[in-house]
Amino acid sequence: MATKEEYGAKDLAVLEGLDAVRKRPGMYIGTTDSQGLMHCLWEIIDNAVDEALAGFCDRIVVTLHTDGSITVADNGRGIPVDKEPKTGLSGVEVVLTKLHAGAKFGNASYNAVGGLHGVGSSVVNALSARLDVEVDRNGRTYRMEFHQGHPGVYTDADPEHPSPDSPFKKTRKRSPTELREVGKVSAKTTGTRIRYWLDPEIFNRTAVFSYQQLIDRVRQTSFLVPGLRIVVVDESIPETGDESVDDLREVDGESAVTADQETDGSVGSGEPATAGEDGEDESVQPDSAQPSDAEAPRHDHARVEEFLHTGGVVDFVDFLSKGDPVCDIWHIHGSDTYQEETQTVDANGDLHAQMVERNCDVDIALRWTNDYETTIRSFVNVVATPGGGTHVDGFLVALTRQVRKAVEANARRLKVNLKDSGTKVERDDVMTGLVAVVTVRIAEPQFQGQTKDVLGTAQVKPIAARLTDAQFGEMITGSKRGYKEQSSRVLEKIVGEMHARIQARRTKEVTRRKNALESASMPSKLSDCMPGNDDVAELFIVEGDSALGTAKAARNSGFQALLPIRGKILNVQKASVSQMLANKECGAIIQVVGAGSGATFDLSQARYNKIIMMTDADVDGAHIRILLLTLFYRYMRPLIEAGHVYAAVPPLHRIALTGKRKGEYIYTYSDDELATRLDQLRRDGIGFDDDIQRYKGLGEMDADQLADTTMDPRTRMLRRIRMEDAEQASGIFSLLMGDEVPPRKAFIVSNADDFDRSKIDT
Repeated sequence: MATKEEYGAKDLAVLEGLDAVRKRPGMYIGTTDSQGLMHCLWEIIDNAVDEALAGFCDRIVVTLHTDGSITVADNGRGIPVDKEPKTGLSGVEVVLTKLHAGAKFGNASYNAVGGLHGVGSSVVNALSARLDVEVDRNGRTYRMEFHQGHPGVYTDADPEHPSPDSPFKKTRKRSPTELREVGKVSAKTTGTRIRYWLDPEIFNRTAVFSYQQLIDRVRQTSFLVPGLRIVVVDESIPETGDESVDDLREVDGESAVTADQETDGSVGSGEPATAGEDGEDESVQPDSAQPSDAEAPRHDHARVEEFLHTGGVVDFVDFLSKGDPVCDIWHIHGSDTYQEETQTVDANGDLHAQMVERNCDVDIALRWTNDYETTIRSFVNVVATPGGGTHVDGFLVALTRQVRKAVEANARRLKVNLKDSGTKVERDDVMTGLVAVVTVRIAEPQFQGQTKDVLGTAQVKPIAARLTDAQFGEMITGSKRGYKEQSSRVLEKIVGEMHARIQARRTKEVTRRKNALESASMPSKLSDCMPGNDDVAELFIVEGDSALGTAKAARNSGFQALLPIRGKILNVQKASVSQMLANKECGAIIQVVGAGSGATFDLSQARYNKIIMMTDADVDGAHIRILLLTLFYRYMRPLIEAGHVYAAVPPLHRIALTGKRKGEYIYTYSDDELATRLDQLRRDGIGFDDDIQRYKGLGEMDADQLADTTMDPRTRMLRRIRMEDAEQASGIFSLLMGDEVPPRKAFIVSNADDFDRSKIDT
């Protein structure tokens, strides 16, 4: 038995070809779970997209087969099929079996690509139980097959349904390549089709394919490569037509997209074509940007999603924007050159260091919305860089610098005290509500690892900064035509966010009840509850002083606090952040809740378990509730999302019973309920006083009545405010509380006949 000290050359393992990939797959795809599974698909798609970036491809079809395999087809130039001089192998075999091999290491075939490491296709091949490739070039179709990265020939019992379990004959070393001619196509037809079955021996059982990730990635790519049509076909959903979607071909010399369904709901809208309940496509075909029926025979699937965009990053920002826009979409674009030392291959195949001049194209679109969330997507060529990198750094540095200059130049109008060092605009203030897409296109970008999360090419940062400084500087100062009013709104928002941040920091200093009771900064009109009951504490926001007096006598001061407001508070949907903070009622509510506001809101610091809006059961009371909800939605949204906001439901009528039941009362909450209860009392022979009390407001109740009907947890009724769909809620708030009156009027008129009392809280 060998000891640890016995260590010689016989203990060394030499992994040849793609064996290293199968031994250490994590080095190439990150993980062998769902993330790695999806990464393999990105590698194949990116190779097709690189053909589009080079100007040789305008259609890509991704087909999900019922057996779990995936086909990616493009109408690019096709992988070279001639012999590579150094290895003597066909270009197809070199690309799919040799690591760090391809046309992306030179400068001739590709200038800006996503898959640049030259390991993508070969790695996917190594990690696949089977991979088939077909190439259309020179008027012919060529085919080759692989098993776990090794070339050979499969013998399928049914060629129409290939399987990785079919018999496979491995090609012997130094034997002729297995690339074979299997058909003919027109001379104009070129392209590549790769179908692969990932190896279950490599990927763990938790690896799950994500259809939504695929759709998001495809949509993203269609924005980044304007004019590129990408179709996703899911064959797991039955077809409803007679023709099959199998490849990208030319029919009678004319181009035909493989997905025969040519209706595209994504063109110009950012949304894919989707199927209706009966399987028929409900999207609308644009007047342009689509081929005619003669060019592409129609074929309906239950799920065929197609993407085509022509507006680039501007369309992308429009798609990503949520909430009301503060400005139009601003576009920064241009190019510059830089010097970089790189290793180049000479005629003998040797590497030498050489200083080369690179071109850097920068394309940035941005917009501010009336929200506090930040959305920044960054890309190098078409590769997403979720970790950012030098391109994003240069953009944000220049963006913050130009905003600060503009604020200083307009300090008097914006009411900013430049002498106060604490009022300096920070990057977080600038980024609040910002939606931006930052893209650069460069040759041979330097990423951090094969997964390409962060761009590391240092020379890109000053180029992105210079272009942003020059172009955004003109926009934010209003010196560029048409930007003066927009830049004014943007600066007001950013300054408002600065004040909100400062106010939030001050507010968080008084977050717990004990400290709050000892602090003189709490609103004097707050009638707080006793400390120590945080898990059940309730804050009643009460309309009017008269109701406050009754509520004080009706409440349980152990856990119920009262904060009165005077009538209708500020409509914060129309107001800026600074206007909201300047409003006494809004400021008092935020201060009393004690968890901050906007992006700094911290739900764990909220001083009450329930926030209850207690207003009169009339139109004015409903309006006040809407105004309060708008404040909570805009600046304290987690309260609604976590279910901590409620509306009290006070009664409208009180029925006094007579006879044997004298001294008993029945409360009703609507006119219909009143009529129904009165009819029931008459049928049951129960007497009641005809002088039925109609409450016009909370102040008309005495303390016992208010406690029994509205405040006592044992007998009251509360309506919880829920927000199950934030985007839909945002749209409704914008519609009902925003600046535009005509859409609100149209909404009221169109829904007047669809009244449902059960949907309102009175």
